[in-house]
Amino acid sequence: MDWILIAKAVILGIVEGITEFLPVSSTGHLILAGKLLDFNGNGAKTFLVVIQFGAILAVCWEYRRRIAAVVSGLLTDTGARRFAINVVIATIPAVALGVLFEAQIKRALFAPVPVAFALVMGGIVILWAQARERSRGETAARIGSLDELRPLDAFKVGCAQCCALIPGVSRSGSTIIGAMLLGVERRVATEFSFFLAIPIIVGATLYELVKHGHGALAGTGSVLTVGTVAAFVSAFVCVRWLLRYLATHDFTVFAWYRIAFGMLVLVIGYSGELDWRA
Repeated sequence: MDWILIAKAVILGIVEGITEFLPVSSTGHLILAGKLLDFNGNGAKTFLVVIQFGAILAVCWEYRRRIAAVVSGLLTDTGARRFAINVVIATIPAVALGVLFEAQIKRALFAPVPVAFALVMGGIVILWAQARERSRGETAARIGSLDELRPLDAFKVGCAQCCALIPGVSRSGSTIIGAMLLGVERRVATEFSFFLAIPIIVGATLYELVKHGHGALAGTGSVLTVGTVAAFVSAFVCVRWLLRYLATHDFTVFAWYRIAFGMLVLVIGYSGELDWRA
């Protein structure tokens, strides 16, 4: 067993678990971590996609009662059906645009300057959204629970999620801030972002396994398992911490972190140390 490779898998799993649900762009962090760890060999891309499944399992476990209630109540509970429909509606825009344009977007924008620009601009948008929230007052939130979301609200949040197709934007960041701008309370927006991640990440994982899994993952089952477990544990801790953190804080610290991280990406990109297309 290659213990160095196992250690790299653990580190990447932790990076994935921590950054997947924070508005800081997990893609940018994994690219940098993979480059620094020299984790760019055969199957690396598939590995980085599949370990996201560990992160989403953490959300499923954290909200297992809610998910079970929705599944069991699909035929009998109006609220459960409405919630499930909202998740489906919010998922459709990103899936549709991803199928049509993801390859073109990555060819054009998967480079240090566009990613850094997206990180910095995302940080500025978060600062603006938080200033807007403070000026209006948190009591002005129109939607204070997941059950109050309407299909039109879900569709608008789904459109906001499409921004995450641009590398560096952050899926969680686009959905959370998009929901907040629509009048959704901060914690509710965060929880809805968690649920939206389930179909997106599960679908991406299955697609990657079907398309590349057999060849890319041959003989690397232990590495994939370790990375997935590390992502699960770190995501579980991160989700619980984030929900507690949002009880008394906003997203300002993440905005400034994005801006600083974007500057770091620019420095590394211009130094020639980061080959994004490799």
